[in-house]
Amino acid sequence: MANDMEMKLYETWVGKADDADVAAELKAVAGKDEEISDRFYRYLEFGTGGLRGVIGAGTNRMNVYTVSMATQALADYLTAKGDQRGVAIGYDSRNKSTDFAKCAAATLAANGIKAYLYTELMPTPLVSYAVRELNCGAGIMITASHNPAKYNGFKCYGADGCQMTDGAAGEVYGFMQKLDIFNDVKRGDFDALMAEGLIEWIDQSLVERFLDDVEACSVNPGLCKDAGFKVIYTPLCGTGNKPVRAILKRIGIQDVVVVPEQELPDGNFPTCPYPNPEIREAFACALKLAETEQPDLLLATDPDCDRVGIAVKSADGYRLMSGNEVGAMMMNYMLSCRKENGTLPANPVCVNTIVTSDLGTKIAEKYGCELRKVLTGFKYIGEIIGWLEADGEKERFVMGYEESYGYLCGTYARDKDAVVASMMICEMAAYYKKQGKSLLDVMDEIYAEFGYYRNRLLNYAFEGEAGMKVMNQIMDTLRQNPLTEIAGEKVVTVSDYKLSVQKNLTDGTETEIKLPKSNVLAYKLANGGSFIVRPSGTEPKIKVYAAAVGTPESTDVTLDAYEKAANAIMGK
Repeated sequence: MANDMEMKLYETWVGKADDADVAAELKAVAGKDEEISDRFYRYLEFGTGGLRGVIGAGTNRMNVYTVSMATQALADYLTAKGDQRGVAIGYDSRNKSTDFAKCAAATLAANGIKAYLYTELMPTPLVSYAVRELNCGAGIMITASHNPAKYNGFKCYGADGCQMTDGAAGEVYGFMQKLDIFNDVKRGDFDALMAEGLIEWIDQSLVERFLDDVEACSVNPGLCKDAGFKVIYTPLCGTGNKPVRAILKRIGIQDVVVVPEQELPDGNFPTCPYPNPEIREAFACALKLAETEQPDLLLATDPDCDRVGIAVKSADGYRLMSGNEVGAMMMNYMLSCRKENGTLPANPVCVNTIVTSDLGTKIAEKYGCELRKVLTGFKYIGEIIGWLEADGEKERFVMGYEESYGYLCGTYARDKDAVVASMMICEMAAYYKKQGKSLLDVMDEIYAEFGYYRNRLLNYAFEGEAGMKVMNQIMDTLRQNPLTEIAGEKVVTVSDYKLSVQKNLTDGTETEIKLPKSNVLAYKLANGGSFIVRPSGTEPKIKVYAAAVGTPESTDVTLDAYEKAANAIMGK
């Protein structure tokens, strides 16, 4: 049932919301208490991922009012800092993305802050790139990444081209909490502000410079031109179609077949309700096409083209490879080839996250590469690049990656980039094809050398207000009653990233975790495995990252046991 506060907010919106779609939805839910409550029980919180939510009417929805409110808070934050350099804005193919991008631009311009807006939908990394190229104070990307069609989001970048970190996001949220959504938000007429020069289209030449910088990351330039390499590519109705095809053409891969049903932008994602390249469903159309085309490789980029998944031809069809596998293999390829051709820097640096497989650590050790571990979120990888640059050591950075299919090679951007990742994956596959190997063969060689590492990501959804309470209760319970064993395996250490403490359960010693605080609990087990529990920062779910080391057979058994333990913890 909607309480008095929720009903008051609803009635205020009914009286003041003049956006046609919002007004129609408000009218449609009249008298439906539960639906009113879900739309108004809270304001979307501005966190390190900005805003993300279901498109619709209300304070707990993505609409022109909540987008304007977040943009006004960003404008107030920049004004308080005395930063009037402007804001770069991009948007993907999702429903309402163009409207929200123009709304953000009109709000910034009404506050006297220049808005630079792409003329068409663009991948997320092009916003990170534009912020630095145009010397902006911030950036905005309208996207909900791989979420289902009903979602959209507002992702915010700092002047360094990284997604906003906790401190800056907290300041913006502080300004947002002071605003009345209808009375304190300035939003002018888009066309009039464009005519005044306060909104400016971003020239296509910047996109070409981006592609130049991506191409410069090639480890073996020219290798693909005579490789006889064939690719099926799907942009999943998103932003990758033009830039990914352009970069593959530049490096000499001519035989690229695009999945026709998923080539053009469509925010409803009719052939792929959950446009996430981590799951096999996203490859369904590509796999069907592969039956006749018989490519060497299948590529799928998510709607905002910052993540890419692959499927590789095998004896019994096409096998999807995980983000952990692709990241480790890409690191191995880049380090080995750059060492061989003399372009590997002294004291090279690679970066991955605390939930990424330890296989990368073993590979880095072989090549004398420093591997830095950071919290989940590519902004922390981008931060490492910034710190190296500040020390005059930017060239030390080789690559960064997350297990969730995000990769970055080079330093031109400060966020994961599926354009450069698509290029590097195809170059890598062509390189090994010339040696008579598939990427599956290469992965088997890596496992044989460094050990067989297997990972399993478990997702537990908790929808609505009640779901948020359950998520909090689960994390509180785990802290109040620490796990000492998981699936019968003894816990050796517990790392609480919220308290910045790692505790050794064998001798009781405690060590400080020198990373920003985060609501994550990580358990290292006596058998070399790990079990990490983390509420998502962008979706109403808890993620469990289970890892095992051993043989293909033993790791399957271990991961099944970990999954059963996780189900019990989550009450599923």
